[in-house]
Amino acid sequence: MYFITLTRKMGTNGSEIARRVANQLQYSLYDTEAIENTAREMGFLEDVKEVDEKVPSLFERLFSHRPEIHLDRLNSVIYELASRGNAVFLGRGSHILLRAFKCALHIRVTASLEKRIQNLVERGFNREVAVKTIHRTDHERGAFIKFAFGLDWDNPELYDIVLNMDNLSVDLATDAVLHIARTEEIKARSTDVMKSLKMMGLTKRAEAALIEAGFSSTSPSVSVLEPGKIQLTGVASDQSGKTKPEEILKGVKGVESIDNQILVVRSSPGGR
Repeated sequence: MYFITLTRKMGTNGSEIARRVANQLQYSLYDTEAIENTAREMGFLEDVKEVDEKVPSLFERLFSHRPEIHLDRLNSVIYELASRGNAVFLGRGSHILLRAFKCALHIRVTASLEKRIQNLVERGFNREVAVKTIHRTDHERGAFIKFAFGLDWDNPELYDIVLNMDNLSVDLATDAVLHIARTEEIKARSTDVMKSLKMMGLTKRAEAALIEAGFSSTSPSVSVLEPGKIQLTGVASDQSGKTKPEEILKGVKGVESIDNQILVVRSSPGGR
């Protein structure tokens, strides 16, 4: 199983490169439409649309757990898609979510501002609109990565390859990615990742369900020990605090069994 993630700036033809690479390798292409279709199947479409590579407002971040829930559910969608087999992912933080897997190749597509404006004008944009669109999308995508992962979108260390499209054609850029993706060094990387992806996806779904029910993001703690098997740990002040999380997680897709290790510690009268 292999993954290629492609992160692009607006006006670099990165989406076309992703499409061609996926077609040549006969990999699934997970762009916005495909990700939203899977989110719809999982019941998370509204969550994914709310995120959509944009950072939530300051008010939402300060006074609501919704952004965290939306993000957990987007992450679970990415992990679900990755578990289905060879794929090219376009954006949505996939290069960070899948960076722990050695079988993933991470590509960054960039270009100078003038080249990007030129590309958008050739696609029918008014020059002024092109400039505004580029600045807006750069800000939104960079802010999303900072909010979701605390990382700098422009940090080259997040990528295996950075393609500057100022002097590269789409054909040449595509060929470069294909050449690297087909090397024996890449093919030799571990591909036994499906189990890990299933477990990571279930963790995110479980955490989102608990946060939505009013629990904090850290208590109770959720661990997925094996696919479908969840362990709950933490401390509760009464029996309800122990049983309620378990009841909530029974309704999460993919949960088969729950080992509830939450400890009930009752406070003594008078707080002693």
